[in-house]
Amino acid sequence: MELQQYPRRSKPSLSPTLGELLKRVEDAQSDTSIDSTPVHHHQALELGYACSSMPPSSPFVLSFNNLTYSVKVGQNMPFPVCGKGDLSHGSSETASMKVLLNDISGEAREGEIMAVLGASGSGKSTLIDALADRIAKESLKGSVTLNGEVLESRLLKVISAYVMQDDLLFPMLTVEETLMFSADFRLPRSLSKSKKKARVQALIDQLGLRNAANTVIGDEGHRGVSGGERRRVSIGTDIIHDPILLFLDEPTSGLDSTSAFMVVKVLQRIARSGSIVIMSVHQPSYRILTVLDSLIFLSHGQTVYGGSPGGLPEFFGQFGHPIPENENRTEFALDLIRELEEAPDGTKTLVEFNKSWQTKKNPPNRTCNLSKLSLKDAISASISRGKLVSGAPNNSNLTSSVPTFANPLWAEMMVLSKRSLLNAKRMPELFGIRLGAVLVTGIILATVFYHLDNSPRGAQERLGFFAFAMSTTYYTCAESIPAFLQERYIFMRETAYNAYRRSSYVLAHSLISIPSLIILSIAFAATTFWAVGLDGGFSGFCFYFFAILSAFWAGSSFVTFLSGVVSHVMLGFTIVVAILAYFLLFSGFFISRDRIPSYWIWFHYISLVKYPYEAALQNEFHDPTKCFVRGVQMFDTTPLAAVPLSLKLKMLQSISNTLGMNITGSTCVVTGTDILRQQGITQISKWNCLWITIAWGFFFRILFYFALLLGSKNKRR
Repeated sequence: MELQQYPRRSKPSLSPTLGELLKRVEDAQSDTSIDSTPVHHHQALELGYACSSMPPSSPFVLSFNNLTYSVKVGQNMPFPVCGKGDLSHGSSETASMKVLLNDISGEAREGEIMAVLGASGSGKSTLIDALADRIAKESLKGSVTLNGEVLESRLLKVISAYVMQDDLLFPMLTVEETLMFSADFRLPRSLSKSKKKARVQALIDQLGLRNAANTVIGDEGHRGVSGGERRRVSIGTDIIHDPILLFLDEPTSGLDSTSAFMVVKVLQRIARSGSIVIMSVHQPSYRILTVLDSLIFLSHGQTVYGGSPGGLPEFFGQFGHPIPENENRTEFALDLIRELEEAPDGTKTLVEFNKSWQTKKNPPNRTCNLSKLSLKDAISASISRGKLVSGAPNNSNLTSSVPTFANPLWAEMMVLSKRSLLNAKRMPELFGIRLGAVLVTGIILATVFYHLDNSPRGAQERLGFFAFAMSTTYYTCAESIPAFLQERYIFMRETAYNAYRRSSYVLAHSLISIPSLIILSIAFAATTFWAVGLDGGFSGFCFYFFAILSAFWAGSSFVTFLSGVVSHVMLGFTIVVAILAYFLLFSGFFISRDRIPSYWIWFHYISLVKYPYEAALQNEFHDPTKCFVRGVQMFDTTPLAAVPLSLKLKMLQSISNTLGMNITGSTCVVTGTDILRQQGITQISKWNCLWITIAWGFFFRILFYFALLLGSKNKRR
């Protein structure tokens, strides 16, 4: 009854492409009609062999031949060992090669869903990664071609999409907002806002998410959409631009049978709109099997069956294990494969039988023209039909017929900034806690150092205040570590297939951090400047504010760079705390520059605390007429501080006679300039210290970009 309810071979109505839904991105020739797109008959095909069943009008054929992939694994050692020699029979005790793919071949065609099946560890996800160019070229043997032409990595990223097994989404955005941001990334600016919204609304209906459109995605701490809805949103974010190739790693994993079937039906509509859909699936239900067009069964990286679902009974019947009439074909096949894997000879007999079966069904001398269109012409035809809406007007250069990115850099920055600000707005407690920490620190400092005087002790306390204040600004920046680590995998997923540039992310990330840093700087400066009694009036306050802001900027950039290098929150916090402690040690407060050992002096000049600390000190002690130590105050920091004033005056008289100069009780002995000289702050002016601190911030942002560029390749080795 189920089979009758879900017939496989009924002639489908062609689903409109994105271009048809939006009435084309760009004006086409007047003689080209969207409605004239040929209807492709949905037929069950033998995987990669049945030439006669290939519709001549299908422009895209993805072929993969003799794919082999091996990795080096340890055998008798629990931890990886550095400095291994060349792999040989003599070194098999420490390492061996594990074959994940072993001579896999097949074809996938436009309008079809090809499913890769097998038990856990059979190589399903590895094969999907190989086809999606997620394995380094030097590690993968064999070839992957589209219409007989080898796909360049750059072009593949543009015309394809990859849906990961994990749902990586911003938890505080709604379903509609998530898809709308994806549309802003993947669809060009030439497309109007209303048409982008129309595409998103059509996709929401196509994915069956209308009832959840205004529900947040949610996470462990916020209730959101269901698992099946979350999976469909993940698929939607990657198919918003209607790609030609769609790869999915177990899109039905963790879903109930109804949700899984709904997901696969969505994929069927995508395939019929003119795409090639390739997915791995653990164990499809009977209803899902009726939707699939071709299957590849894998066992330990080898093909044990390749063909249509309809060919399974004949295949296993001739193999000597006929499928019972009322049993799910895929379940029977997977159970049989698992039994053979546990046998002494494994699945060797089944692999050999599959080879002979394919040879018999498709003689070697049988040739056919799988696609009459070249890859350039096929892509041009797809763009003219409306697919790949990020596509540019056709030209003779294949790789330039579709741009690498749909939007310019500034447009990507705007969308990234808007998304980050919206997500932060939904979680105000994160910034609120940071602002509270800065205010509490400022209030404590203001009360501890309240109204410092201009005595020798007051001058020393001012030094301590500035050292603690400047180092505190850096420590409060440590919250940037978990902030980026939460986005790391979303960023990798989105940039892996050119949703936006990495440089756009770095620039947007930098720009949106500035308003919050300004608020924090104003809060800290206003809380401490007048309460402590710092010098300089309003102009002094302004420079003090800029010194605090530059310290926040440099600290935020430094921590952001570390978050791009380390992948664990606790490891990141440990590194930040340790390095900032070293920066404070070598800043010049605890030990002056001329007392630092020569082999550590380099650390003094790379200390991030040094420059804002020296800038603030110069702003405070810049006035050469302001006195901090007068005649009788010379003894305040010595054991003679307790002697009577008359005795101090007599000692001053004796000193005057000895030195040949008149020193009275009110004579200025130490000015602000003298204090700066004592601290060794004589090399760099306060404004240069400010510019150097700001430059450090830009330097670490550039390092952050290279960390993302090198660390987010997202490819197996």
